Amino acid sequence: MGGVAAGGVSRAAMAHGPGRCCCCREAAAVGGERGAAWGLYLRIDRQRLQCLNERREGSGALVFRAWEQRGDRAQFVESDDDEELLFNVPFTGNVKLKGVMVMGEDDGTHPAEMRLFKNIPHMSFDDTAREAEQTFSLNRDPTGELEYPTKIARFSNVHHLSIHFPRNFGAETTKIFYIGLKGEWTEAHRHEVTICSYEASPNPADHRSEPIAPQTPFIS
Repeated sequence: MGGVAAGGVSRAAMAHGPGRCCCCREAAAVGGERGAAWGLYLRIDRQRLQCLNERREGSGALVFRAWEQRGDRAQFVESDDDEELLFNVPFTGNVKLKGVMVMGEDDGTHPAEMRLFKNIPHMSFDDTAREAEQTFSLNRDPTGELEYPTKIARFSNVHHLSIHFPRNFGAETTKIFYIGLKGEWTEAHRHEVTICSYEASPNPADHRSEPIAPQTPFIS
C-alpha cells in the first residue's frame, strides 16, 4: 500500500526523491532522442538558404530550428503574392533524408501539399513544373507531431533540397511555423586535383650539348 505520509505527499512520490519522477525522466529522454533525430537544421548552409515568395525577407530561414522549439509561434513564414512557397535548402555536406515535418495553423493557411526535389541549386517556381522526387498530401498539424517519411533510396545523397508548397487548405496565403528535417549527415569529400607537368617527348633543343672538337695528331 502506498499510503500518504505527513504533509500530504504520497510515499510513492517520496520514493522518487526531490527531483522529477522516473516517468518524467523517461519522457524527457524520449523527447531528447526525438529532438536529436530532427537535428539536420544544424547542417543547413544558412548563408545560401532561400525562400521564394516570403512576405518578410529572411523569415523562411526561421522555420528551420530545433524540434524542441517548434512551438515558438513568434517565428514563422507567410507567403506574399499567393499561397505558394519554395525553399532552397543547401547543406554543408551530404544528407540521407529520412523524414520531413511541417507545422502550421489549424486553418486554411496550412499547406496542403509538399513536393521535394533534390540537388537543383537556385530552383525557381518555373523549375517546379518538372516531376518531383516525392510528393505528399499534408494534414493540418498545429502541434508538430506528424512525420512524413521519405523514400530513402531517392534521398540518400542530398547536398541541396528544394521544398515546394504549391497549395494550402483554401486561404489566400500560406503560413508555416516549423519545418523539421530528419536524417543523417556526412561530411562532403573534396577531390584534390593534382596537376602533373611532364615532358611528352624530348625536345632536341632542350638537350643540346656543346660540340667537342676532334683531336688530330700534330707533328711538329
